[in-house]
Amino acid sequence: QAQVVESGGGVVQAGGSLRLSCTATGRTFSGYAMAWFRQAAGKEREFVAWIGGSGEATKYVDSVEGRFTISRDNAKNTVYLQMSSLKSEDSAVYYCSETIAGNPVGGWGQGTQVTVSS
Repeated sequence: QAQVVESGGGVVQAGGSLRLSCTATGRTFSGYAMAWFRQAAGKEREFVAWIGGSGEATKYVDSVEGRFTISRDNAKNTVYLQMSSLKSEDSAVYYCSETIAGNPVGGWGQGTQVTVSS
């Protein structure tokens, strides 16, 4: 599986926006489904958004539907998560992963911290 590097996190006020990036190294991930997950302090890691290999199909957890958009640029081997109307409950470390049947495979990168201040 590809190794991934997440970036783009930071501190933002509630209602603000951030765009996260996930770049794969080691091999192309074109054609492979990818997803974003997040883990808030003291909580289990949870699914956030998924995108099919061609980028035509996407899925979101209900809590981010309409606020977050997942996309990909296979030429750049990169998956994005555009986050808008951020809320304090979106604060977490965000991870991306290749997925098979919706399940993350290949281990985790270092993640990128998103902190939303109210």
